Amino acid sequence: MRQLLLILTLLLATPLYAVEPDEILDDPVLEQRAREISRELRCLVCRNENIDSSNAGIAKDLRLLVRERLVAGDSNSEAVDFIVDRYGEYVLLKPRLSRENAVLYLIGPVLLVLGAIGAFLYLRRRSRRPETPLGSLSREEAERLEQLLGD
Repeated sequence: MRQLLLILTLLLATPLYAVEPDEILDDPVLEQRAREISRELRCLVCRNENIDSSNAGIAKDLRLLVRERLVAGDSNSEAVDFIVDRYGEYVLLKPRLSRENAVLYLIGPVLLVLGAIGAFLYLRRRSRRPETPLGSLSREEAERLEQLLGD
C-alpha cells in the first residue's frame, strides 16, 4: 500500500518553479514568453541554474526585470539583449558565438592539435637517436667500450 501511495505521489508531482505568485503576469501569452526567456538566463548566484528555477534574490530581480521589459513591449530578443547589456554574456546559459567567444571555443582544439604535433615531432626526433650513448663517443672509444662489455 505504501509503495502504491509513493508511486502515485511521484506520478502526480509536477516540477517546482521558483516563480512566486506575485510575479506571474495576468496575460498568459506574456507569462509564457517570460518563462521561455527565464529558462535561457543563468542565475548569477547559482551555477548552471536558470532564473526560472532559482530561489536566489537576484534571480527574482531578473525574472521581474524580464516581465517588466515584456510588458513595456519588448520582443524576446530585445528583453534578453537588455539583460545581457546590464549583466554581461555570463547571464546566458548558452553563450552566443561571437568573435570574442570564438577564441574560447577554438583554443581547446587548437592546443590539442599543437600538442599532438609537438609530441609527434619529439617522438620522431627521439627515434632517430642511437639507443646507446655510443654516438657521442669517438670510434676508438666505442670499440674499446664494446670490447669491455663483450668480455
